Amino acid sequence: MKKRIANWGNYPVINAFEQSFVFAEQLRELVCGDQHFIPRGNGRSYGDASLADRVISTLKFDKIISFDKSEGIFECQSGLLLDQILEVTVPEGWFLPVVPGTKFITVGGAVASDIHGKNHPVDGSFSNHVLEMDVVLASGEIITCSPQIKCDLFESTFGGMGLTGVVSRVKFNLKKIESSFIRKRQIKAGNLEELLNLVNKHRDYTYSVAWIDCLAKGPHFGRGILTLGEHAGVNELDERKKTNPLQLPLKKQINLPFVPPVRLLNEYSVKAFNFLYYTSLYKKETNELTSYEHFFFPLDTVRYWNRWYGKNGFIQYQFVLPPDRTQALIEILNQVSRKGQVSFLAILKTLGKQDGIISFPREGLTLALDFPIKAGLLEFLDELDQIVTHNGGRLYLSKDARMKPEILQSGYPRLNIFREIIQKYDPGRKIHSMLSDRLHLTTN
Repeated sequence: MKKRIANWGNYPVINAFEQSFVFAEQLRELVCGDQHFIPRGNGRSYGDASLADRVISTLKFDKIISFDKSEGIFECQSGLLLDQILEVTVPEGWFLPVVPGTKFITVGGAVASDIHGKNHPVDGSFSNHVLEMDVVLASGEIITCSPQIKCDLFESTFGGMGLTGVVSRVKFNLKKIESSFIRKRQIKAGNLEELLNLVNKHRDYTYSVAWIDCLAKGPHFGRGILTLGEHAGVNELDERKKTNPLQLPLKKQINLPFVPPVRLLNEYSVKAFNFLYYTSLYKKETNELTSYEHFFFPLDTVRYWNRWYGKNGFIQYQFVLPPDRTQALIEILNQVSRKGQVSFLAILKTLGKQDGIISFPREGLTLALDFPIKAGLLEFLDELDQIVTHNGGRLYLSKDARMKPEILQSGYPRLNIFREIIQKYDPGRKIHSMLSDRLHLTTN
């Protein structure tokens, strides 16, 4: 029987057959045959990348295979959530090398999106830390790949949105830590120019992210807050924290149990939130010790926060521009303000050098914007696409629900190589999704 499913943006919503498995042999049985499918983790990508008429869920395939506590090497099945990994590794003095804005994604999803965090210039994306993994092809064959073995499959699976096969096992390096606390520094910027100068000035920090007030105008246009962080050493903790420096943070979640009849996020509520958030930092600069939960995953404290956008859902629009194209960033923010397209979140990060086949990160500035679905939005995003591609940028497939094929081709110069690798490992084109069909990645 079909069920209604959607990813985190709640757009689009479809009816699909969803199948799951517990053992590897069950997975092989599911992929063999004539039916097309797409693998799906916890549904935390935003658009239609893991949506199809038939989806194979990895969530029940979630066992830890091994954990080398002396070397920090972790091996697990692909359905394990990052949250579950941190619960095991942090008390032993190890942290994930890269985390996105939520801990509720699967390891397979981290591979499919090649996640990048607040530390990309320092540590790269998730692909930089994976030693090897198993991919189950559409034929049922299980292939072990690494940077040295079947490297074309290895590289194209990162950022490949599940189109090369079902990731079943991943082995990767962790990062050594002394405590579960983060030394957080926040600096207010009165406008976008000041904010960009601060971002550039503090490139030596491991973790860096900036929030922008998209609704601020005039002399305050682009004002924001830069947040910087480092893992705190034991000697930086007070005596109380030193008694258990690797303690797990308390889990506190507020639940939004239903989709409200009207959007909670509109121009007035967002303007009020932005004002309160900006002014809550009452000093120009603050420094504090905080838990890794509060630093990395602030939105995870609100369960189903995506429901704030109402029944029509929302689109997260994320792009990266080359380092010398800050004027294009300004132009996009001006367009957002001018056209009255309200973005609840506007998150700016720096990305380091990377040249994957289909992976999103490349050197430059990346901005993520959340837009509620309403009349005129898709046409407006088409306009932003033109600015991004004209300036040598690209869009993030994990956030996409509406990009046109020519925009993808423009942003990913190695796209044809990716298509050839898909053809090599899935000649029958059994693996495809709404995204891959829309972007002509898996259609002739």
